[in-house]
Amino acid sequence: MDEGDILLWKDQDAVRVLTLNRPKARNCLSMALMQALQSALAEAAETDDVRAVVLAGSGPAFSSGHDLKELTARRNDPDRGRAFFEETMRTCAETMLTIVRLPKPVIAAVNGIATAAGCQLVATCDLAVAATDARFATPGVNIGLFCSTPMVALSRNLSRKATMEMLLLGEMVEAEEALRLGLVNRVAEPDRVVNEAVAFGRKIASKPSRTLKIGKEAFYRQLEMPLDEAYRYTAGVMVENMLDAEAEEGIGAFLDKREPQWPR
Repeated sequence: MDEGDILLWKDQDAVRVLTLNRPKARNCLSMALMQALQSALAEAAETDDVRAVVLAGSGPAFSSGHDLKELTARRNDPDRGRAFFEETMRTCAETMLTIVRLPKPVIAAVNGIATAAGCQLVATCDLAVAATDARFATPGVNIGLFCSTPMVALSRNLSRKATMEMLLLGEMVEAEEALRLGLVNRVAEPDRVVNEAVAFGRKIASKPSRTLKIGKEAFYRQLEMPLDEAYRYTAGVMVENMLDAEAEEGIGAFLDKREPQWPR
């Protein structure tokens, strides 16, 4: 099925693969593509049979970031494009937050380049698999547009020094270096990258769904808290999780030395 041809999706068992489909434009994030992605993610969240999402790009790139042609065209507006620029950045932030708040894991399958907001998209996903020829960059500094919003996701995944190096130099980072820095989890051959990401998703899909939802939400919430507050919050999460039927079945199965039968 497709979203006006700019976003494709198909299900592979319990994993939904969403593919950015603007290959001639290097899958740059136009307003329409971001809105289509938000819609598709919301649908995946409400589909019980979908337990994980893989985000990929068609053609030779994952995503080259914002659609600069679309943005530049609005400089002729009476406000020099301010309203549209604000709408674009707001929509981008909403798209990234949709991924973070999705109650199911989202895995980036990165082929080719992932630059600027495309790199932000990779950093925002819960996990990432990169092709051996994938490359990453936040090159805005080279064209007078500092990658300030990609900085938000990068600085929450990489060390400060590594993030600042990417932002200040704007140079390409190879896949193996991205793995070392923690931007991606695994590196695979280009013709295997989506399959590897789907395999990742299938493994996660075998885990209890409510437990995954509880854990993902808690992970991102505690990151922004002071240490003592984070411990108080996660202790409460653990208590509520212990009272859930999935924990009751899982712990019981462990003690009984049997395979758990997860409640639906």
